[in-house]
Amino acid sequence: MSKPPIQRCETMAEVRHHIDALDDRIVALLAERGGYVAQAARIKQSADQIVDTARIDFIIDRVRARAREAGAPETVMDVTYRAMIAAFIEFERAEFKRLKEGPET
Repeated sequence: MSKPPIQRCETMAEVRHHIDALDDRIVALLAERGGYVAQAARIKQSADQIVDTARIDFIIDRVRARAREAGAPETVMDVTYRAMIAAFIEFERAEFKRLKEGPET
């Protein structure tokens, strides 16, 4: 993975424009990721399968390596991914419960 092309900005408006455009792409990608997490909730047979520590460690190691290759701050990626994974775990738990136990009455 190479470093992403970062355009030189002269104003804060330009910086914000690029950040907003990236946020639009990031939200779309997170929505896509959420769709796969929802499928995982459907496929898993037990709530005990929701948290897979080995998989989390693999993801974090992979993301840190990708960050290093891209010249991005590894710590930011680590913290961001840990928070994202924790949020998706809660989403998956709720989805698993909804699918396996049905709606609350």
